Amino acid sequence: MPTRLKKRAQFLLVASKGRKVPMNGLVLQALKRSDPGPARIGFTVTKKVGNAVIRNRTRRRLKEAARLWLRDHGVTGADLVLIGRDSTRGRPFDALQRDLARALEKAGVS
Repeated sequence: MPTRLKKRAQFLLVASKGRKVPMNGLVLQALKRSDPGPARIGFTVTKKVGNAVIRNRTRRRLKEAARLWLRDHGVTGADLVLIGRDSTRGRPFDALQRDLARALEKAGVS
C-alpha cells in the first residue's frame, strides 16, 4: 500500500491544485507530483454520509478497493484523495472498483 496523506495541508493542496473526478461511488482528487516516488493516498468521508460507524465502514470500503487496485496497477508520482459518498456504502464492491479504475484513468494517473 502506498504511503498515506494524513495532514490537512496535504489534502488541501490536492483539492486546490489537483484534478477532481466525480463517479457514482466516489470522488477522486488527483495531483501529479514531479518526483517518481510511489503514490500517496488519503481517504475522507464527510458527516453528511452518516454517523461514525457508517463513515468508517464507507472509508474501509474505499481503502480496500484502493488496496486491491493499486496492488495490481502501480501508480507513481501522484497524490490521490478518495472521497466517500453516500452511495459508496451500498454500491456493489466490483462496481466501486470499476469506479476507482475509471476515475484514475480520467485523472490521467493510471
